[in-house]
Amino acid sequence: DEKERFDPTQFQDCIIQGLSETGSDLEAVAKFLDASGAKLDYRRYAETLFDILVAGGMLAPGGTLADDMTRTNVCVFAAQEDLETMQAFAQVFNKLIRRYKYLEKGFEDEVKKVWSKVLISTQITLHILLVNRCILKSVSAAFAVKLFKSWINEKDINAVAVSLRKVNMDNRLMELFPANKQSVEHFSKYFTEAGLKELSEYVRNQQSIGARKELQKELHEQMSRGDPFKDIILYVKEEMKKNNISEQIVVAIIWSSVMSTVEWNKKEELVAEQAIKHLKQYSPLLAAFTTQGQSELTLLLKIQEYCYDNIHFMKAFQKIVVLFYKAEVLSEEPILKWYKDAHLAKGKSVFLEQMKKFVEWLKNAEEGNQQLSSQVE
Repeated sequence: DEKERFDPTQFQDCIIQGLSETGSDLEAVAKFLDASGAKLDYRRYAETLFDILVAGGMLAPGGTLADDMTRTNVCVFAAQEDLETMQAFAQVFNKLIRRYKYLEKGFEDEVKKVWSKVLISTQITLHILLVNRCILKSVSAAFAVKLFKSWINEKDINAVAVSLRKVNMDNRLMELFPANKQSVEHFSKYFTEAGLKELSEYVRNQQSIGARKELQKELHEQMSRGDPFKDIILYVKEEMKKNNISEQIVVAIIWSSVMSTVEWNKKEELVAEQAIKHLKQYSPLLAAFTTQGQSELTLLLKIQEYCYDNIHFMKAFQKIVVLFYKAEVLSEEPILKWYKDAHLAKGKSVFLEQMKKFVEWLKNAEEGNQQLSSQVE
């Protein structure tokens, strides 16, 4: 009846009363909602209905639950955060929307509203993402675009990233799509075309970080097993190609892995000898990934940083650089550039003084054919 007074509070009372009877049995909830659609005006009160099912009660302006309003714990926000529970809630929404098709638009509007108004709670962000991921096929993939546009417009991509990290969703955004479309390429294309290039770039970066972590983990295991260098090199090059990882990043990962595979002597007078012996063994592996000047410079900076951060290595810096020069891991030009203006501030005076004689030798060497003098050994 068009003349009937608009009374969302009465509608809410009816729904919450029914939910109090079904309790947390979500199959019973779905049956109750299905039957109630024949008695209650879902079309007119769609916003109220979804406020209740998502947040537990009608949301006040600003997206908060009013303290004086009746509420229920049979809702997404009050549910356990595990995927099984979220999938069960998704089925409730699925059944409801399949039964009453006109509610589809109301559901999209509801989640968009909650997303943009209640983002202060990262727990809510997780709930919404999980539910949305489960029902995306039956609502619309474009729905995710609306959510992120609203969020990024209200905050910015950095704030979005922080919230996603807090709830461990930063590496799970591709799960918004069906399994056969969960790739960086598909995600990037979809969201870039939708005007969310910053989100595409964020996901690409996250994927790269994940690939690097996995590479470092596998490298450590291969080194611990004593796998042949040719096998390790082949694996790393395949990962570089597959995940678009630069040689500079790879050489830094290899250095870190090499230095973490041994328990170092705590005595400064002994650790240098131990380091030279250990690094000489791994020089062929490092040399395979210092084919560019920038990669060599990256390695030099990592060595400097490591020697500074691990004080018993302070006197070993020059010996490590000379070793790598002899082993053709490092070459003259990057070493000279590091010495001139590309070094870090960490331990600068100590390391530059250590390198002074070797650098002078490099500058005076005739086309690199002279033998290293005893003063730089």
